[in-house]
Amino acid sequence: MSSHSQHPESDIALRVKAIESLLIEKGIINPATIDVIIDAYEHCIGPHNGARIVARAWVDPDFKQRLLTDGTSAIAELGLAGFSSEHMVVVENTPEVHNLIVCTLCSCYPWAILGLPPTWYKSFAYRSRAVIDPRGVLGEFGLEIPDHVEVRVWDSNADLRYLVLPERPLGTETMTEATLTSLVTRNAMIGTAKVQVPTPPAELVA
Repeated sequence: MSSHSQHPESDIALRVKAIESLLIEKGIINPATIDVIIDAYEHCIGPHNGARIVARAWVDPDFKQRLLTDGTSAIAELGLAGFSSEHMVVVENTPEVHNLIVCTLCSCYPWAILGLPPTWYKSFAYRSRAVIDPRGVLGEFGLEIPDHVEVRVWDSNADLRYLVLPERPLGTETMTEATLTSLVTRNAMIGTAKVQVPTPPAELVA
């Protein structure tokens, strides 16, 4: 492939590489350490971990009870503790209650099980309005909560993180745990979305 067909790196990417090279040259950071961190964020940290927790709770009532009683210990059973997820409380969405997670002071967030926080989660608009007008905020995400459903807002902090256990969608009764895991999104575990079952192609419905 010729160099003309390759996309040039962005200014930010070039700056990051330059800073990284300088820090390595001065012995401030170790290349092996950088590789470990990159591998962790690519394979060990992310919303796929949270989805595993949710799916396990959906198929295992005993695990679900432990999760809601002591989220930290139950999550540790799956080997997912650490990375800002040391102290976890899990709150369950039901037909009567919908939960929403926010961090009003900064952007405290369970990185190990949800990955890096989305930009909107860190924004002042979300952090302030989620508490004042949670239904309005959810509506902007396309999620309309009926008036008879109570909306509870949970404020994370440096010592405690929250995770939403979404409602299990109808029609998933025969799905495997692995398939259920693939349905769970990061936003559903924050509370700004519900878990949806993909619509089958028209030719399969006919």
